[in-house]
Amino acid sequence: MGRKLLLEHINVPGINTFQVYREKGGYRAVEKALKTMSTDDVVEEVKKSGLRGRGGAGFPTGMKWSFLAKPDGVPRYLVCNADESEPGTFKDRYLMTHIPHALIEGMIVASYALGANTSYIYVRGEMMPQVRILEKAIAEAKQAGFLGKNILGSGFDLELYVQPGGGAYICGEETALLESLEGKRGNPRIKPPFPAIAGLYGCPTVVNNVESIAAVVPVINEGGEEYAKIGIGRSTGTKLISASGNLRKPGVYEIELGISVEDFIYSDEYCGGIANGKKLKAVVAGGSSVPILPANLILNLANGEKRLMSYESLSEGGFATGTMLGSGGFIAFDEDQCIVRNTWNFARFYAHESCGQCSPCREGTGWMEKVLHRLELGQGKSSDMDLLVSVSKQIEGNTICPLGDAAAWPVASAIRHFRDEFEWHVSNPQLAVKQNYGLAHYADPLPPVVAAEA
Repeated sequence: MGRKLLLEHINVPGINTFQVYREKGGYRAVEKALKTMSTDDVVEEVKKSGLRGRGGAGFPTGMKWSFLAKPDGVPRYLVCNADESEPGTFKDRYLMTHIPHALIEGMIVASYALGANTSYIYVRGEMMPQVRILEKAIAEAKQAGFLGKNILGSGFDLELYVQPGGGAYICGEETALLESLEGKRGNPRIKPPFPAIAGLYGCPTVVNNVESIAAVVPVINEGGEEYAKIGIGRSTGTKLISASGNLRKPGVYEIELGISVEDFIYSDEYCGGIANGKKLKAVVAGGSSVPILPANLILNLANGEKRLMSYESLSEGGFATGTMLGSGGFIAFDEDQCIVRNTWNFARFYAHESCGQCSPCREGTGWMEKVLHRLELGQGKSSDMDLLVSVSKQIEGNTICPLGDAAAWPVASAIRHFRDEFEWHVSNPQLAVKQNYGLAHYADPLPPVVAAEA
């Protein structure tokens, strides 16, 4: 059994309440940090842990904290990004629903480390049940003396607020989130200046994901060096994975980074294999924005070695044969699933969610959705695949925020790895509208790598 740091007590009755969470060791990290550590000590422990942002980018959390400007007389803010909107990703909602105090405790410790006396949890607008859960947890923590003035007699003050968003995917981008939090339209800002210099209300701000902040609790409790011993290489600690698709046991799993993708999919401890005895065809490993991989490339590296659930192993091979861990939205497709339809569905989402600020994204996402739709309807042309790749290249890297890249990568990778399936939709238009086209050979093992002769 892999070690659990965030979900260890997930099945304990009442763990969502302050009393039970406290009985299970909750708020020890707050006591340790405020009573025995300086703010710099906390930042240093997070650096030692190697904790990386769990929202998708994977940037080292402690390093991000150390960039925060600290001008005299200017307030600083910590903002939790709980605007979980990536298709295939639902682990933050799960955490807030079942163990809200893990996030509250992490917010207190992180706010102390950053010198923030006012902090915010920005929650996706559709998650109103989670907003109410968090507000109740905040009230419990405040009544117990862990929020408000002079917490635990340390002299540290903190007010924590929950702010529901407007239900826009773009507000998951940190600067668009800050615009929305200020009451404006959620459009991304041009950087620099970065939020660490001029963020919320023009003041130094750190924006971290829900899981990233909750993970600070075991980092402080265990110590940075002990936390770093879990995982593999620069992928330290545990990671929450949202597993969905054609799996026997979909759900939220906490894994030690470094287990093999094969174990995650097929072991009874995790997903239990592919549903209904089918073969695995493809996987989107980190949420809808990362490149899709056929089964033989998600299970093994191009050199035949087992691929691991880590930042480095999943990205091995670049976009030619690799993908990204991203937000951990792990979507599995069996041999009967249609890649063209799935790619169109993703493209439809990004076209709808583009804020329209950048022309390449505003126009390009709409065109990709239209071309993919006509392919799915059996009205495609043989030139459409090259057209889609061309449009994706004109979007990628040419927008203010990463939404353009997020829209371009799934399309380009689907054509890269499943081009014959797209071509089948063109050459078999009547069949394309009646059935999904499954290419089972994508599940076959890769041919052995033959070493070149000297």
